Amino acid sequence: MRIYGVIGWKNAGKTSLMERLVAEITARGHSVSTVKHVHHDVDLDQPGKDSFRHRAAGAREVVLASAHRFALMHEHRGPEPDLSAILARMAPVDLILVEGYKRDAHAKIEVFRREAGHDLIQPSDPLVRAVASDLALELPVPLLDLNNTVEIANFILAEVGLAAF
Repeated sequence: MRIYGVIGWKNAGKTSLMERLVAEITARGHSVSTVKHVHHDVDLDQPGKDSFRHRAAGAREVVLASAHRFALMHEHRGPEPDLSAILARMAPVDLILVEGYKRDAHAKIEVFRREAGHDLIQPSDPLVRAVASDLALELPVPLLDLNNTVEIANFILAEVGLAAF
């Protein structure tokens, strides 16, 4: 599977860009899945629900299944799993877009807006292959227009070897 990251600091616009990229790339006929790293505990369940009771009783995995989707909750009860462990559990697709995991070893685009109040990550990370911004910046990597989803999608698809449709 091809993997490409979208990184940046909080409130830089990563999730908005991810949403637009998924829509653009799937509209071109490619299958896309996403991984989003979060810094808080994730729980799709609620106390008192049957699936919550299964987990509380010690189930390692619980699947919530319906006619339109299913969710697999895996209790690892240890340190946070690394990205490779998560990717290994995913079904094959043309492209997995990863939001976050900014220190992991995969190619990335950095989303940068001065309003986010942080410095660029790119100068210290050789795996940042481009920066998507709404500012004019002098960089050693390509500068992409943050508001031009087609341009960013074209860049990522070329990087991972998927022909543009």
